[in-house]
Amino acid sequence: MKKAILLVLLIGGGLGMNPSVQAQTKKVLADKIVGQVGDKIILRSDVINAVADAKRQTQGQDHVILPTECQVLEGFLIRKAMVLQAQKDSLPVSDEEVESAMDLRIRRLIMEYGSKDVLEEIAGKTVYQIKEDNKEAIKEGKLADAMQARIVDNVKITPTEVKAYYNKTPKDSLPYYESEIEISQVVVHPKANKDVEDYVAKQMYDYKKQIEAGTQKIDQLAKLYSEDPAVKDNGGQYTLNRNDKNWDPAFMAAAFRLKEGQVSPVVKSKFGLHIIQMISRSGDEAVVKHILRIPPVTDEEITEAKHKLDTIRAKLVAGTMSFGEAVSKYSDDENSKYSAGSITAQDGSGSTFLRIDQIEDKDLVAALRDLKPGQYSQPQVYTDDRNRRVVRILYLKTRTEAHRENLKEDYDRVAKRALAEKKQEVLEKWFKEHIPTYYVAIDSDFASCSGLGEWRKAAERTHSAVKN
Repeated sequence: MKKAILLVLLIGGGLGMNPSVQAQTKKVLADKIVGQVGDKIILRSDVINAVADAKRQTQGQDHVILPTECQVLEGFLIRKAMVLQAQKDSLPVSDEEVESAMDLRIRRLIMEYGSKDVLEEIAGKTVYQIKEDNKEAIKEGKLADAMQARIVDNVKITPTEVKAYYNKTPKDSLPYYESEIEISQVVVHPKANKDVEDYVAKQMYDYKKQIEAGTQKIDQLAKLYSEDPAVKDNGGQYTLNRNDKNWDPAFMAAAFRLKEGQVSPVVKSKFGLHIIQMISRSGDEAVVKHILRIPPVTDEEITEAKHKLDTIRAKLVAGTMSFGEAVSKYSDDENSKYSAGSITAQDGSGSTFLRIDQIEDKDLVAALRDLKPGQYSQPQVYTDDRNRRVVRILYLKTRTEAHRENLKEDYDRVAKRALAEKKQEVLEKWFKEHIPTYYVAIDSDFASCSGLGEWRKAAERTHSAVKN
């Protein structure tokens, strides 16, 4: 059951959201009910689609162990039980939450497939129909999440339990960590002077004239001149949703003021200067193309930024300002502004512990050579991922030597695993107590699934009760 419980979130996120698989399933498979908990049914196509979604979501990743159909069915049974209990306990899930979650997933699908038109063509239905078809699955996912949270959110872990968890782990099974660092930064983006900005804006107005005159297309000009790193892949085209908060507000406002085919004046955002063309629009969804230019900064602006950071560094060294305060007040880096400036791993884990070989920024690696834990670097000029010259100071918080995991250096990591295991045990206990209370049915196609023992017993009791 342990693996199946971990699958609940995967299933909740993937169910019904792979339109190409859905279309193929309907063509080649006569669907049938393969599982049931209470009045909640599980279709054969649900299982097939969930396995296919797992493959799609992990494509290109190394050492991935994909779920079997048996594990997926168990995950569905678990989720259905949670949904039933959430409904019984009247846990609140609003229509707005469901709609918001659906909009987010549709936007991700549109980004994955390239455009709304391509998504609709693959799915064989409109975005509205996709939403309607998946609304119930999304609501179930929300209810299951709410129920799981109710079961485990109050589970806490004590230092004594962490120590006991650590001590029961065989020493040769403890993770081995290479030398790692924790590092934070304050980043200042020098501002281009007005004359340079005006010069770049004048060039962009020339692009606008060429597009409007029909002598050039915006995607051709984007490939020649745009400084958006994604332009090589997408030709400057994006699919927007008016409610998506991840986009720059000035860019979004300018885009949604346009009519189809219209080209905007030069728009200034936090990324630089843009001209935007509206390609198509349907309600809150729009497809646009843009050109981004970043007005270059001169050595004079770089020097001003370095002086600013010299002043900040002096306060940090004197102890009159904390690093978190410096980040909050002065840093222009949005990726680290709300994490006290911490630089995190690029593997999606969010970990602040980095191995030197994980750091692709060679300027950063060079700056670390002379730093000891607790020290601040001198202001450093570097080129960021958007090809902008920016200035930063670095703070080396910790540096560990290569070592086998221990409680002194790795307490937080051990505590996190111990808490996860305790929550898992609480969930398993909850299910063992509740499974016998549900009406359960499992199709004979899954008779050989070893992990469905508790569910099969419940199904046999259900069958006997109905028979009698």
